[in-house]
Amino acid sequence: MEMNKKKNNTFGRLLHYLFGHYRIQLIVAMICIVISSFSATIATIFTQRLIDECIIPGINEGFGSIAAAFTSILTAMGCIYVCGVIAAFIYNQIMARVTQGTLRNFRNDMFDKMQTLPVKYFDTHAHGDIMSTYTNDTDAVRQMIGQSLPTLFQSVLSITVMFLTMLYYSVWLTIVVLIVIFFMMKVTKKLGGASAKFMVQQQKSLATVEGFVEEMMQGQKVVKVFCHEDDSKEQFKKLNGKLFVDGEKANQNGNVLMPILGNIGNLMYVLLAVVGGMMVYLQTPNLCMTGFDVVSIGVIVSFLGMSRQLSQTIGQASMQVSMIAMGLAGATRVFELMDEVPEEDHGYVTLVNVKKGANGELIETKENTEMWAWKHPHHDGTTTLTELKGDVRLEDVDFGYVPEKTVLHDVSLFAKPGQKIAFVGATGAGKTTITNLINRFYDINAGKIRYDGINISKIKKPDLRRSLGVVLQDVNLFTGTVMDNIRYGRLDATDEECIAAAKLANADDFITRLPDGYETMLTGNGSSLSQGQRQLISIARAAVADPPAMILDEATSSIDTRTEALVQAGMDNLMNGRTVFVIAHRLSTVKNSKAIMVLDHGKIIERGDHESLIEEKETYYQLYTGAFELE
Repeated sequence: MEMNKKKNNTFGRLLHYLFGHYRIQLIVAMICIVISSFSATIATIFTQRLIDECIIPGINEGFGSIAAAFTSILTAMGCIYVCGVIAAFIYNQIMARVTQGTLRNFRNDMFDKMQTLPVKYFDTHAHGDIMSTYTNDTDAVRQMIGQSLPTLFQSVLSITVMFLTMLYYSVWLTIVVLIVIFFMMKVTKKLGGASAKFMVQQQKSLATVEGFVEEMMQGQKVVKVFCHEDDSKEQFKKLNGKLFVDGEKANQNGNVLMPILGNIGNLMYVLLAVVGGMMVYLQTPNLCMTGFDVVSIGVIVSFLGMSRQLSQTIGQASMQVSMIAMGLAGATRVFELMDEVPEEDHGYVTLVNVKKGANGELIETKENTEMWAWKHPHHDGTTTLTELKGDVRLEDVDFGYVPEKTVLHDVSLFAKPGQKIAFVGATGAGKTTITNLINRFYDINAGKIRYDGINISKIKKPDLRRSLGVVLQDVNLFTGTVMDNIRYGRLDATDEECIAAAKLANADDFITRLPDGYETMLTGNGSSLSQGQRQLISIARAAVADPPAMILDEATSSIDTRTEALVQAGMDNLMNGRTVFVIAHRLSTVKNSKAIMVLDHGKIIERGDHESLIEEKETYYQLYTGAFELE
């Protein structure tokens, strides 16, 4: 019951979506479908007239006497058929535009919504499953809009016109047709319903398979390193087997439907021929029987033609049931993505360019002065400008990714402008979680985080993130030139500024030795570059943004020691004069930090600079003297 309600809501929403964008085009298309359906069905009426008004009188009286009627009927048929062809051409052209336009709007709306979703959504949803919404689900909607719905609408119109025509010609013969159609409907409900059910399952299984394939492609090196090829194959076979079963059942039920309906249609054809022949025979002068419609040979022939066309139309319409069900399943997944709750942002403090007046006061300006301030409007109507310096403080912060499990407990720390703060601790201690909270990828459960004295919940998220630079362990490079990837840090940066950032990050040397230098195209997440080179580009990307605060999340943990020295030098250049939060497994990289926070199970158990922590001879001392890496 709930599933049917959901489908009805999806169908109604889809129609609203279509008519919202293409109201006039769809109305014109519907009119053309009506004309096309009428012209295709009306042939049976002309067949009856040709036989009863031309052929039989011509045999009895000579064909010369019926030439005018014959010409008139053929002319009318020709005109109607030409109108039908033109109408069919027009509505097919319109539906092609409507279909592709709807898919374009779907993808635009989905991508727009995706950019508003919180990081949590991507952490909890398989990327391949999301991709399937853009591909398989939208393709199912394309099939439904472009073919299934117009075909079903045209079929319903044709069946209605044929039924009324049959009823006009003969009630008794129409009763025979209705009895056969009743059985057709029973078969369609049984097989079509089963096919629709498994079509929906097939769509879900296909999304699962695609998600697994994408995951395996991304982790192919890991698969090979740990010799999990056979295990991966077995997992894929299970998922692919489920897809096979769903697809097999969907197509078995769907493919058998047309032959069964076709044979029932043949049975109807024979029954009508027998019953119609008997009615004509019983109406002869020698056997004049009452109680039957007066039918002519032309009516019988027309009925036979209509019965053939009717069974084909019903079969054609029944085949669309499963396709519509699959299309609705795809549309449901598309709308589910569109309906995802966007990332909430109730901030009202913004980041603006400022300059200093004659008395040293801050003045907002539209010019790019490379001096920034927080524009903080107050309830009394006043506005204050607070210079962006990079002072970050956490006060009694508690946080959990899920309500029932707290991962950070009563965390308090501060980083003054220009200071370097390091987080060390075992995996899962909460180091990366703290940086995620500073960025507001997640919101805290209790406590406060202040940035230059302002609660970050009051700062608009885009402005907050614009003031923070991030260098991650896993580098993401996009398809484009090296210059494009560096400029990703600040899209209005000039080539000279990008090159200066690359030099600051120690990346200029290897970039200039690439085949096309800064114009070298990168594909496959920069697969042609070494891990160290990719990391240097990410540092240059952060450098060109020129933020007052930086987050370095294990940026050197996946590169060799020799390359680390080069990367570390680039990061030192980048960190100079900035507030920096460093997460590192290699303790040698955090020795020069102003303060080192040792975390364990979400709590800060030690804090201080390198020398003081060594003197205390507690956890940090044991880690430092026992191993230079935390495992």
